[in-house]
Amino acid sequence: MKSVVYIDSSSAFRIRETDASRVAAFFDIDGTLLPLPSLERRFIAELRQEGLIPARNYLRWLAAAIRLAPRGVQHSIHGNKAHLRNVSVRALSFRQLTFFPDAIRRVAWHASQGHSVILVSGTLDFLARQAALALTLRLAMRGVTAKIGVCATQAERVDGRYTGKIIGAANFAEEKVIAMRRVAREIGFDLARCYGYSDSAHDRWMLGAVGKPAAVNPSPELRRIAMLRHWPIFDWSIGETVETKAPNEFDSTFFHGIPSENVQ
Repeated sequence: MKSVVYIDSSSAFRIRETDASRVAAFFDIDGTLLPLPSLERRFIAELRQEGLIPARNYLRWLAAAIRLAPRGVQHSIHGNKAHLRNVSVRALSFRQLTFFPDAIRRVAWHASQGHSVILVSGTLDFLARQAALALTLRLAMRGVTAKIGVCATQAERVDGRYTGKIIGAANFAEEKVIAMRRVAREIGFDLARCYGYSDSAHDRWMLGAVGKPAAVNPSPELRRIAMLRHWPIFDWSIGETVETKAPNEFDSTFFHGIPSENVQ
């Protein structure tokens, strides 16, 4: 099974065979590229509104939550997809995907530098791929050709329906780092030169795995961690652009001062 799936905006596009091809920008999705609520919450809300979640699935979800409780609340949430059992495979409405303008601008800069862009998310894989497709389309409208990889939690499907189970581990917290390192080995990325962006303290391991991490719209805990470790902090919002410097101006200095021991 592939560690990463690519969404390509041009069949003629190829990663440049230059030194830049060893650099990737890893982006969390929810709260980083897209405003909250999360993709999965939006997806479940659509299903509930249309009456597509069987009532007994809520009991299944509760039973699974109790079974997973010893691993912690967050692991219980990310690993428990029992509410999707027997739900027909479908996508989230594209009209709900509005990216932070600065996020699009930042991804576009990475693409222009020949960096690979990879979405690393705890959300379900089909939602992450949809976000990647929407992002490539937004970039294409700006004349930017991008190849965006996806590494997310894989939902099991049988005969066109979700089983309520996931394949492997949920792509959450430390699991993101495992996935990133596997992708780096397979593709040849140098993590010490790679970038990472996230909003959640649960992603502190993800940010600690790259040489150039940045906290985006950070939670209070992640903001504290970022300040202690001298990680750059971005505050992105819908409707306005808060980065004032051109990417080619701030990149050489933006990550200056990050401890060299950041890559673990």
